[in-house]
Amino acid sequence: MNLHRLLEERERAKRPVRVVLIGAGKFGSMYLSQARRTAGIHVLAVVDLDPPRAHASLARTGWKAERYGARTLDDAAKNGTTCVTDDAAAAIAHPATEVVIDATGSPAAGIAHVLACCANRKHIVMVNVEADALAGPLLARRAREAGIVYSLAYGDQPALICELVDWARTAGFRVVAAGKGTKYLPAYHASTPHTVWGHYGFSEERVAAGDFNAQMFNSFLDGTKSGIEMAAVANATGLTPAPGGLIFPPCGVDDLPRVLRPSAEGGSLHHAGQVEVISSLERDGRPVFRDLRWGVYVTFAAEHDYVRHCFSEYGIVTDETGEYAAMYKPSHLIGLELGISVASAALRGEATGAATGWRGDVVATTKRALKAGEMLDGEGGFTVWGKLMSAKDSLAVRGLPIGLAHKVKLKRAIGAGAPVSWDDVEFDATAQAVKIRKEMEAGDYC
Repeated sequence: MNLHRLLEERERAKRPVRVVLIGAGKFGSMYLSQARRTAGIHVLAVVDLDPPRAHASLARTGWKAERYGARTLDDAAKNGTTCVTDDAAAAIAHPATEVVIDATGSPAAGIAHVLACCANRKHIVMVNVEADALAGPLLARRAREAGIVYSLAYGDQPALICELVDWARTAGFRVVAAGKGTKYLPAYHASTPHTVWGHYGFSEERVAAGDFNAQMFNSFLDGTKSGIEMAAVANATGLTPAPGGLIFPPCGVDDLPRVLRPSAEGGSLHHAGQVEVISSLERDGRPVFRDLRWGVYVTFAAEHDYVRHCFSEYGIVTDETGEYAAMYKPSHLIGLELGISVASAALRGEATGAATGWRGDVVATTKRALKAGEMLDGEGGFTVWGKLMSAKDSLAVRGLPIGLAHKVKLKRAIGAGAPVSWDDVEFDATAQAVKIRKEMEAGDYC
């Protein structure tokens, strides 16, 4: 990789890559901690609906106050400093802006920011995988038509999985499965913000002493975040979900080639070419040996005696037949690695993963029996979790995407464990995010 060399060239030319970060939460803060000491990068603006939070994030991550004291975007561009603002539209449209990072986590905001980047021809890095799962295939196509890069965020697991898939295919291997690890038990699908801390083993004292968002943590636990991230991977790589969604087989790194192979050959997969998440817990709650809770993996096939011999010769861990092997990354550094996507977009015009079609979707699925008139509370809440489906199956049931299952009212009662459809809820057909999603559903994206 030559990204650092290219950044140094921009630094020497006094023409740094100018970046706008939207969202100064945890992911954004992690990026800020690295951006301040990366050659060839100038954070032109940090945008947040709560500017004092952005100031606090900059201070917490080692920025000196004089570096983020620009009063206007023009001042920041002229002086090489950073402007803190709550005006995302102005920051995106500013002539100096080159790359925009959406780290908001809001699907509606993410869609609006991508469309603004298309209109203003600015590259966009989507930490906001929630927006990507909702409408990524359409947004990526719009970006290509506008001549800009639309990219998943390196450091987040979907982009790292895409990298492993690309590595395997470029090396000539047929990819059998790809995905990530997580902590999973079937009972977690019913978890709510009231029960989440018990599942994590957090005491009341620990929660009270920290800055913990129960609904956000619950979205990781109840399966929603796994579904969202695997939809993004499916749409970017061409791998597809199993018909019943994610199965979360317990698996450690030494067993990847054995477990992540087709069921017809003794594994857990419905088919070769599947996205799947593995659990760090056995079904009885015991920890998996050498789990991959924080990492990502790819399994691939030898397809020839010579390659199987090479696997054996070089100590590659395989299944008992020698046919299936795996590579994995044991952890991910989240926002600390995000600069890879920024540099790739600006200097190479390349995404670190982006949707090429609509293959996976995440449909709101009831956690309990719900009554007519109840209000859905979205990702990680009390009412629904996000289940991964194929896009075709989602269209067949008119599935309500989890990204739009927030603050919408049920028109009828729905039993527990059932998908919610567009027909079950009252929604605002004039909202931008709804219109974009409906356009994708009516288009040729599958």
